[in-house]
Amino acid sequence: MDRGMTLLGGIGFGAGLMYFCDPQMGRRRRAKVGDAIAGFFNEMGEGLCGLGDDLRNRARGLAAQARSAFRRDEVDDRVLVERVRSKMGRVVSHPGAIEVTAREGRVTLSGPILAHEVDDLLCCVSSVSGVCDVENRLDVHQEPGNVAALQGSGRRRPGARADIMQENWSPTTRLAVGAGGCALIAWGLGQDFPWSCVFGTAGLALAARAATNRSFARLTGLGGGRRAIDVQKTLMIDGPVDGVFRFWANYANFPRFMSHVREVRDLGRGRSHWVVSGLAGVPVSWDAVLTRFEANRVIAWRSEPGSTIANVGFLRFEAMPDGRTRVTIRLSYNPPGGALGHLAARLFGADAKSSLDEDLVRFKSLIENGLTSAPGKGSVARQDIAGGSAAAGQPATAGAAHG
Repeated sequence: MDRGMTLLGGIGFGAGLMYFCDPQMGRRRRAKVGDAIAGFFNEMGEGLCGLGDDLRNRARGLAAQARSAFRRDEVDDRVLVERVRSKMGRVVSHPGAIEVTAREGRVTLSGPILAHEVDDLLCCVSSVSGVCDVENRLDVHQEPGNVAALQGSGRRRPGARADIMQENWSPTTRLAVGAGGCALIAWGLGQDFPWSCVFGTAGLALAARAATNRSFARLTGLGGGRRAIDVQKTLMIDGPVDGVFRFWANYANFPRFMSHVREVRDLGRGRSHWVVSGLAGVPVSWDAVLTRFEANRVIAWRSEPGSTIANVGFLRFEAMPDGRTRVTIRLSYNPPGGALGHLAARLFGADAKSSLDEDLVRFKSLIENGLTSAPGKGSVARQDIAGGSAAAGQPATAGAAHG
């Protein structure tokens, strides 16, 4: 078994050398890895600064709570009302319907409210710092009925949740969970099979969750829907908005600036079929459908259920006063393996996030100069922009979500 692992390690090491020392693409690949490492250290520095600020703020909060436990500070009535209002929005669906007044620490609540929200509201207000007593003058209703202030479904109120139960964790929570994950990994290394695998896997999961600040569903791609990786780009193009929009709205133009696109087939009624080159050149396909199409303004799409790469995106075209066009792209996609699969693809330069940068540079060059060059596809070739454009009635979809 040891010899087999050594053999596999040698094969992997050799494949890595071939990949990064390739005469044509090796230099570019090494540069991308260097940029990724530099970006990692920059993000780490910013994260450490945020961690320091978070720890200081938490220390101040704990000190303030400790002081308030031993002495009662006088709170201005207006401040107390704002404190109550900031808390009650978490537990009631129509906070604007409730009137809040305060006098020397005594808070009075009045106005219409749904019956199932009364207890939560009273408990929430009683816990606000500075509140001595709560007077209940609420007008309780089992159903909204004809009460104008209670019309509409209102927003769902999650209530107060611990930081660890939220999708985005604070720096302090990430540090604590990450440290716990590393401790589990270290503990697992000293255990016998199968406990070493159990502790090691749990530790890796916690460490990855803390390092990426993404939910487990987005990390693994299981139950993450179309949102595991988010991308947003803004591009200024020297050209009128109608010409830029027409060029993007024609399927036939996509292979001219998207190096990974193999085929785009119009299925009719706003649907299309996409085939792109994935990791190691393996073809990946999915079907997409337009969800919004406004000439010279907006193109929005989403992948259909069951797609290999679930994705959703939005493009906005804006005419600038100087005659240029600003294109804003927002893309969310869920590759096989979720965010972890994206990380693996990124190491080999095959992720959609990296490819999108190159595609947009070629798109800008093609519109402005009639020239484009795709890495690995030969030298610069002249393009006829006018001939490639089509009417806006031929909409395109998720060309950016390849990789």
